[in-house]
Amino acid sequence: MKFVISDEQQALADAIDQVIESAGGTGVARQWAAGELGAGRELWAHLAELGLMGLCVNEADGGMGGTAVDLVVAFERLGYHAAPGPYLESAALLPDLVPGSVRDGIVDGSFIATAVIPGLLTYALDAAASTHSYIVNPDSITRAQAGTGMPSIDETRTLSELHAVDAASAVDPTAVALAIDRATLGCSAVLLGAGERLLVEAVSYAKVRQQFGRAVGEYQALKHQLADVRIALTFARPLINGAALDLGSPAGPRSVSAAKVAAGEAAMLAARVALQVHGAIGYTQEHDLSLWITRVHALIGAWGTARYHRDRLASFILAPSALLAPVS
Repeated sequence: MKFVISDEQQALADAIDQVIESAGGTGVARQWAAGELGAGRELWAHLAELGLMGLCVNEADGGMGGTAVDLVVAFERLGYHAAPGPYLESAALLPDLVPGSVRDGIVDGSFIATAVIPGLLTYALDAAASTHSYIVNPDSITRAQAGTGMPSIDETRTLSELHAVDAASAVDPTAVALAIDRATLGCSAVLLGAGERLLVEAVSYAKVRQQFGRAVGEYQALKHQLADVRIALTFARPLINGAALDLGSPAGPRSVSAAKVAAGEAAMLAARVALQVHGAIGYTQEHDLSLWITRVHALIGAWGTARYHRDRLASFILAPSALLAPVS
């Protein structure tokens, strides 16, 4: 099967690129990491105007009524530009789980929401910058408040434990499971976007970095490593697109887990090779390469570790009849 995004989806990707670049590109992530949230919040508002925050919300509820493929297209661009903030939580996880008034605020960009999922997502991302925080359990959701923030390996990510402040509200377990898979798929797309940017940066630098009077990109050994990254990212992409098509079906959990594992491995390979190509300068926080390298390392364990998703894949392989079972 050949996956080709539509003209409308390409236009969405191009629009996200333009909005982020006009807002300052990686400078937004730099300011967010320094605790200066103004540019990040302004970018959030612009992307909400574009429809990103309501991408997964039905048109009848004020959203865009987009598909999971639209979600993948959008979140790949966020990963490519290292956009900071709890976009996965706000745009992918919570819209179907929170009350309508909160959902409306998320869609129009006036609310920034974050969450934890006990056993899967231990810490809330950027709770101090968020207006709403939630604890999401398999059959309930609870308003919460954050404790003291702690740093992540990615300086643009501040993590916090959450503590319930209200009684839990019951939520359909099927809706919770679907929302978690949708956010996990979005995370896979972010990893893919980060991996693609790392490859672009590595190839660009390999053309100008000199060793022994030659550009390092002329050496065959390095060409092979860059080609390996290209292959890994290319192989991960159809798994992500396939998972987008499967989302909500009995095969959805299996496909989402396969996508997360493949995207994580491809992005990690891209990070290692890009760091090797850049040499010592790649280790410095001042170089933008660090934004994507640390983002990849942070997201590898978010929304389920590789072991978690491999175990979930194994459960389907060992009990394939589960794929034929009706969705409860």
